[in-house]
Amino acid sequence: MATEGPATCRVQVAEHPRLLKLKEVFKSKFGSIPKFYVRAPGRVNIIGEHIDYCGYPVLPMAVEQDMLIAVEPVKTHTLQLANTNPLYPDFSTSDNNIQIDKTKPLWHNYFLCGLKGIQEHFGLNKLTGMNCLVDGTIPPSSGLSSSSALVCCAGLVTLTVLGMHLSKVELAEICAKSERYIGTEGGGMDQSISFLAEDGTAKLIEFSPLKATDVKLPSEAVFVIANSCVEMNKAATSHFNIRVMECRLAAKLLAKYKGLQWDKVLRLEEVQANLGVSLEEMLLITEDALHPEPYSSEEVCRCLEISLQELRTQILSPNTQDVPIFKLYQRAKHVYSEAARVLQFKKICEEAPDNMVQLLGELMTQSHVSCRDMYECSCPELDQLVDICRKFGAQGSRLTGAGWGGCTVSIVPADKLPSFLANVREAYYQKNNRSLAPEKQSLFATKPGGGALVFLEA
Repeated sequence: MATEGPATCRVQVAEHPRLLKLKEVFKSKFGSIPKFYVRAPGRVNIIGEHIDYCGYPVLPMAVEQDMLIAVEPVKTHTLQLANTNPLYPDFSTSDNNIQIDKTKPLWHNYFLCGLKGIQEHFGLNKLTGMNCLVDGTIPPSSGLSSSSALVCCAGLVTLTVLGMHLSKVELAEICAKSERYIGTEGGGMDQSISFLAEDGTAKLIEFSPLKATDVKLPSEAVFVIANSCVEMNKAATSHFNIRVMECRLAAKLLAKYKGLQWDKVLRLEEVQANLGVSLEEMLLITEDALHPEPYSSEEVCRCLEISLQELRTQILSPNTQDVPIFKLYQRAKHVYSEAARVLQFKKICEEAPDNMVQLLGELMTQSHVSCRDMYECSCPELDQLVDICRKFGAQGSRLTGAGWGGCTVSIVPADKLPSFLANVREAYYQKNNRSLAPEKQSLFATKPGGGALVFLEA
């Protein structure tokens, strides 16, 4: 399993309407036919929000919505990219030195992240030549990981064109690292589940080293995704990176308070590991070491005995250097409590008590409250949607993904599903007159899907 690469399947394209349509559009665009197709799924994070980049395990599953790319390798060192969605303009380059503009999260830059990550891994400095047509069914900026699915898909496309082999774990690690070229300091959950997902099971994803463990979800419940219709692109704003830096600073202040070598510490998990204490004890240490009032840059410098210049150049990321205040207590409290909820969720799934769905729902709702109040990554629409979902039969509901918009995920008893869908559709989408495109108004039950694949025409 550790060395296994993504599966390759032979398919009759004529029997798959989406592949067939992609093949036809590809032919009209490039005047040739694709040699192969690559799929990478989006994901829904069931619980464990904003903790992967702090070093803690998360619990996502892949969804059926995905990125699909038709590919034709070419002899010239030219990349030509097109998208079936006319909102995303064509792009081409022959530049061997791939430059990714962090100031503009344009769609093709996510493809370039995946391409660049693989090329650099193998030490290649000539651009891999190919024609690619991208077709995505994941709503953009919805918290279902459309951007990471595109990075992963591009990474697997490049690997396949080069005829090289990497394991799923290696691919996930390369793609997680290379997505940072776009400027987001993410953790690695999205890329990991895109490659390591399997049909019928959610996964506990652990980091350092990367490892995925099956988590069997309750058969008597369904997970329902509802899109708030508020878009949030985490590469286009600094909210996300500010949270990453607040967690980094909290880790350093906690480490210094406990007499650890704070300058080597980057993640909250490292503080716990170095102290050898439980998550519950970390919450108590946070209470003692940090104050609830926001910290100014000057106070952080006083606590760490460093200059403002050192803080800005050695600790903060480029787009967070001018942030005036940091809420360290609240962010650390969320991370340590959320990490504990993930482990409780997995334990309940394993023990399967009679009131399992209720217990899992309570953890999901607690997670949302913490995201809303301690991490401040919710928004009024997400809060309203969570309330509506709980009112109409969800045992628990929470925002999923980075937040500030995007989707909620709810756990719903299977026998309540039809009435739940009808009531939520009316109460949130129709009442609020959210007359957006149908795919944006996504409200759908989902089950754990498989990971990234290569399709060859039989």
